[in-house]
Amino acid sequence: MVRTLLFSILTGALALQAADTPVSIATIYDRDLAGIERELVPLVEAMPADRFQFVPKDGEFGKSRTFAQQATHIATVLYEVAAGIRGEKMPVPTGTNENGDAKLRSKDEIIAYVKAAFTYAHKAMASLTRDNLTDLVPSPFGDGTVARGRLATIATWHSYDHYGQMAIYMRLNHIIPPASR
Repeated sequence: MVRTLLFSILTGALALQAADTPVSIATIYDRDLAGIERELVPLVEAMPADRFQFVPKDGEFGKSRTFAQQATHIATVLYEVAAGIRGEKMPVPTGTNENGDAKLRSKDEIIAYVKAAFTYAHKAMASLTRDNLTDLVPSPFGDGTVARGRLATIATWHSYDHYGQMAIYMRLNHIIPPASR
């Protein structure tokens, strides 16, 4: 996963250089974030509202998140890492297991929450520079510090990890994920 992310960053940087466009750290990270946003938001929108509470029953899925919880978890972690990058207080409740506010129930509420999380995360990516990328900031996940750049990578790889699970949930419901159509 880390190799894939690094390849993505380097490929993006090379493409920008080839076009004689100045490469900024913010642009590189923001384009990666926009990539998962283009995959995830349509995926969430495509799942029927009556399947948002779906979780597989066969196999080892006893403690797995529902489709809705996968979506709100991604969004909550986006908020956490973005707040960490920006040095801000967490703007939304993390909820149990970082699943967000338990009051988020309807499909429309969850879609709005996911979209708002991406908007907030884009602001965090825009704040990244060559000078502050390696600055240590308080970790949003507990004690200690972490580099801003590390938080920026979490926004992408973590989201893709859960996206993959959600795509499987859709296929188990006989729905082809939008990115595969």
